[in-house]
Amino acid sequence: MEILRNRQSLSDYIAAVKKEGKKIGFAPTMGALHDGHMSLYKEARKDNDIVISSVFVNPTQFNNPDDLKKYPRTEENDIAMLEKVGVDAVYIPGTEDIYPEKAESKHYDFGGIENEMEGKFRPGHFDGVGTVVSELFRQVQPDNAYFGEKDYQQLAIIKKLVEIEKFPINIHGVPIYRAENGLALSSRNARLSEDERNEGATLIYKTLVKVNEWFRVISIPEIKKRVEEIFEQSDYELEYFLIADEETLKETDFFYKDKSYRAFIVVFVGEVRLIDNMHLD
Repeated sequence: MEILRNRQSLSDYIAAVKKEGKKIGFAPTMGALHDGHMSLYKEARKDNDIVISSVFVNPTQFNNPDDLKKYPRTEENDIAMLEKVGVDAVYIPGTEDIYPEKAESKHYDFGGIENEMEGKFRPGHFDGVGTVVSELFRQVQPDNAYFGEKDYQQLAIIKKLVEIEKFPINIHGVPIYRAENGLALSSRNARLSEDERNEGATLIYKTLVKVNEWFRVISIPEIKKRVEEIFEQSDYELEYFLIADEETLKETDFFYKDKSYRAFIVVFVGEVRLIDNMHLD
C-alpha cells in the first residue's frame, strides 16, 4: 500500500493511475478506523480498479475545540487495517495540503438540509464537511466515493455538494455497520467505558428497533413521548429524537404513504455524543 503524505505525492500517484485508465474508488476518513470504515473499502473494491483512503482530522468541522483535541488519533493502527483490507493507497495530508492559506470553511447553500438536525445543534459543521470533501475530491479525482449511512445527513450533504460543484463522481451510501449488540460503529466509541459501550449505546439501538415496531401503528408524537420516557428513566441524556422524510430530512409529525422515513437520534453516553439512525419499514 502506498502512503502518500503530501499533495504532490498524491498528485503524482493519481496521474499515473489515470494514465493507465484505471477507475478510482475513494472513502475519506478522519482516522481512528474501525470495521465500519472497512466496509466502505470492501464495497469500493467491487466497482473500482484502485481503492484510496484518506486520513485527515478536519479542524473546520468541529464546533467544540475540546472535541477536536480529544478526537482519537491512531495512525499506526489505521495503516495496518487499511493494508489488511487491501486498500491501494492512503493519503495522510498535513493541514497545509488541504488549507494552503488558512483553515477556514467556505459557505454552502445545500438547499436547506444543512439547517435540519445536526445543523441546528452544530452550526457551520456542514460548511466544514463540504469544504474538506470538496478539496479531497479535487485532489483524489475519484470515479466513485463511499460514505456510511450512520452519518445519513452528511451523506445527503455530500450528494448535494456533488451537484453544486458538478463533480463527475458517483456517491454511494453504505449501510450502517453495527457491533453484535447493535452499537453503530464510530471512532468516538473508543472514548466509551465498557459499561457505556454495553449499556448506553445498546439502549440507543434497542430504542430505534422499538421505534420501527411502533412506526405506523401509533402516532409520531406518541412515539416521541415514549422515546423521551425511555431516556428519562436511564442514565443517559437524549439530545434529540425525530422522524424525518428521507429525501428532504425535514421532521414530520405525520406519515404519508408515498414517502420514506428515517428515525434519527442523538444521545450523550457519559461525555460522548453518539448519533444513530434507522430506516423505518
